[in-house]
Amino acid sequence: MFQYPSRICLRCLNAPRIQVCPRAQQSSVLKPKSRTFHKSRQTFASFVPPPPESLPKASPPRTYTRTRRWTRRLLYTAIGIGALYGLDRQFYASSLLRSTRTFALGLIVATDYKINFRATPPFAESIEALHARNAQRLFELLRTNGGLYLKIGQAIAMQSAILPPEFQKMFQKMFDDAPQNSWKDVEKIIREDFGKSPEEVFGVSFTGDPGSGLMERKARASASVAQVHWARLGDGREVAVKIQKREIAQQVGWDLWTFKVVTWIYTKIFDIPLYSLVPYITERLLLETDFENEADNSERMAGFVANEPRLRGRVYIPKVYRELSSKRVMTAEWIEGVRLWDKETLTRPWEGSRRQGSPGCKGAPLDPPKAEEVEKALHDHPLDEKLKPERDWWKGKDGKGGLGVSLKEVMTTMVDLFSAQMFLWGSVHADPHPGNIFIRRLPSGKPELVLIDHGLYIQMKPEFRHQYSLFWKSLMTFDNKTLGEIVKGWGINNADIFASATLMRPYTGGDHTTSEELSKLSKKERDKRHYEMQQKMRKGIREILGDEKKWPQELIFIGRNLRIVQGNNQFLGSPVNRIRITGYWASRSLVDSPDLSFSEKLKNYGRHIIFNLVLLSSDAVFYGSKIRQFFGMGGGMEDEIEDQMRHMAKDFGVELQHGVFDG
Repeated sequence: MFQYPSRICLRCLNAPRIQVCPRAQQSSVLKPKSRTFHKSRQTFASFVPPPPESLPKASPPRTYTRTRRWTRRLLYTAIGIGALYGLDRQFYASSLLRSTRTFALGLIVATDYKINFRATPPFAESIEALHARNAQRLFELLRTNGGLYLKIGQAIAMQSAILPPEFQKMFQKMFDDAPQNSWKDVEKIIREDFGKSPEEVFGVSFTGDPGSGLMERKARASASVAQVHWARLGDGREVAVKIQKREIAQQVGWDLWTFKVVTWIYTKIFDIPLYSLVPYITERLLLETDFENEADNSERMAGFVANEPRLRGRVYIPKVYRELSSKRVMTAEWIEGVRLWDKETLTRPWEGSRRQGSPGCKGAPLDPPKAEEVEKALHDHPLDEKLKPERDWWKGKDGKGGLGVSLKEVMTTMVDLFSAQMFLWGSVHADPHPGNIFIRRLPSGKPELVLIDHGLYIQMKPEFRHQYSLFWKSLMTFDNKTLGEIVKGWGINNADIFASATLMRPYTGGDHTTSEELSKLSKKERDKRHYEMQQKMRKGIREILGDEKKWPQELIFIGRNLRIVQGNNQFLGSPVNRIRITGYWASRSLVDSPDLSFSEKLKNYGRHIIFNLVLLSSDAVFYGSKIRQFFGMGGGMEDEIEDQMRHMAKDFGVELQHGVFDG
């Protein structure tokens, strides 16, 4: 039998154990031999497993503490974001989400321009491509956020002719109808403001009860802030019920705060003094959401028109029914008429009776809807009923008739009205776009202009109004000394640029410092020139807003009014000499203004007579353009002015590519 050696040396015991294959072990068992590993011939003992108590303790299992900690954080964050989103959506009409979206996009756009606005942009094909992608971003933001953002977008659109062409093309779409709220939301607003149902407030029935009025639950028009429903009261009056969208009250504070912050950031980044104008702009926009303020403006303007013989009978302001109005609901007289942008319907031949006016002219009662048609509409289309009669008999049997009015008389009335607001009354409608102007035909065949939507007005102080009248008078007579004194008092450093912006045409009576400066700019390559010119435009804005504390903030909305009226005239084919009419009212107001002394009025009257002689030169230019237009040798006067402004603006890196109302 095989015997283990009685002695094992310490060196062998401590030597590393060697694994031996089973076949080798078997052979060693069959042929037991003592193996020597060193010179002392000590024999090797087989491996003996160590006792369990001699083994080290097992390491604890891995718990992945960091992974579990971050998983919990992500889960809590997701729950928090979800809860915040739910609260924001339920109680704040998504105001936080809209503000976050605005800040994020503002940061992206600012960074994009800061990096790429140069002659050769590193991350854009050209400056035009840079403008295009940021115009798309801004447009999508305004449309997605809706509410006051749409109103701000429309304000940008009306001034878009001074923006790069990429912005112009994009903002043509800003006047599409906004989505309307459901009838459920409308009903909540009425109940909250009046404490009664719509049926009780307006005396209407949605089931066709005899003796009750009617009301359409689907809006006839929907804008950024409100929507308009047609109704016929029990006493036969037809009204437009303007109802503020339910979410506006919750969003307006957040939206205006966001607008302030973004403008402040852009003022710092791009070094354009815009932030000082923000408080005034936001105050005006906030007033536009107060329908009691709109009712006040409407009634004030109706009083001005009624007391002005030159406009009485030519201009109509719809009546407001205070007993059916509140801060978020305004009920006014329903207007039947043709929108200013429907030029064909305005000019097509009249198919009605010779001494008959269009429906509702001079506030005449409107014929009621037929009972059988009402019953059928209520039965066939509940919640989507159309109850208002079409009243298009004046178009004739073939439907191709029109009002048959003179576009010259339409535009003369319009320019007279807004000039009187500016120079005589000091109460200016700041949103006179074609959607807010209806035209009706009087029995005499003359046009009647109806002005609606009186939410956005500016009030001019008498001193500033007199200065602005004198400023316009000086523009027409090239009185550069008076011009310089007035604009210096307003904190404007460059009279030439501001004069051109006011006239909506290049001012040629100045010292031409702007043109001389522009001639020094590089012409070597197109991209470099384009960049330099846009830098010059930014400098020009800073010069106009030279002293922000002196600059009359009313000029923001006065300029908007002038631009829209100029666009209206251009759209209708320049039928009147807008500049002459405006200049006449500016001079005449210094005679008619009730807050001037008799001696001042007398002195201004003598100057007014001389001024009328100066206006003859403007007439010569106007009729010269009309002759060229008649023979097909050019557009109207406004087109020629636009072309001159386009060439002037190009020197500033601005492309005037379209009329205000294209698209």
